[in-house]
Amino acid sequence: MSTSSTTKSGIVLDALKTKHRAIWASGNYPAVVRELVGPLGPVLVQAIGIGEGDRVLDVAAGSGNAAIPAAARGADVIASDLTPELFDAGHEDAEHHGVQLEWEQADAEALPYGDQQFDATISALGVMFAPHHQQAADELVRVTKSGGRIGLLSWTPRGFIGQMFAAMKPYLPTPPPGVQPPPLWGDPDHVRSLLGNRVDTVEWSTDTLRVDRFATAEEFRAFFKQNYGPTIAAYRNLAEQPERARGLDEALDDLARQHLTDGVMRWEYLVLIARRL
Repeated sequence: MSTSSTTKSGIVLDALKTKHRAIWASGNYPAVVRELVGPLGPVLVQAIGIGEGDRVLDVAAGSGNAAIPAAARGADVIASDLTPELFDAGHEDAEHHGVQLEWEQADAEALPYGDQQFDATISALGVMFAPHHQQAADELVRVTKSGGRIGLLSWTPRGFIGQMFAAMKPYLPTPPPGVQPPPLWGDPDHVRSLLGNRVDTVEWSTDTLRVDRFATAEEFRAFFKQNYGPTIAAYRNLAEQPERARGLDEALDDLARQHLTDGVMRWEYLVLIARRL
């Protein structure tokens, strides 16, 4: 029996990639962008210094929270993602902001672009979810021009979202061999090892996103259970295990309470910029 499929764009999806696409197509990730993480796209665009005339590839762009502000600066932008279901919201947001860009389905681990095609290759909370980190990093480097920039914004392992993934881990199926945790992309040493000696002038910093959307821990959990693909997947895995589902409820509530002060949470992220040799 075949365990792979081919999309209309000619991308071959094995069982793992098919599952990843389904996770991000579930729920309402554009709502997560609009209500929570949208400001981080412009942070990355500013940090990498995208300007008019730059040819830019946004890898795992989602609904375009980094691609759209890059296009607003006059760059020639391709927003690529394995999950084209997210593009409808991206088209609406781009139209609202009066910018044009291309939207293309693409696998971050096998990008359909030639070598050294882009002045800047970026990803805001996107490529970190590619299951095989080295393959994804190799592709980021490959498609970036010599002297071009690679810019990444990722949740850190020690920050709130990194801790949330750690809290969900016991309630998820064991990942296949070789699959690495997404928050490792928020560790600068890990990312530098992935990029290796193919880049220089690596600069990085951490900061926090101020989130004032949730008055209570339970409100946070309800929003993520309804809208955020990885959380939805965790609960679906427990569909016939109500006691364990309640355990996940308690784990997420406890974590949120630890980070919620007077209606405000602060989620740590890493911004890393490297120049390709």
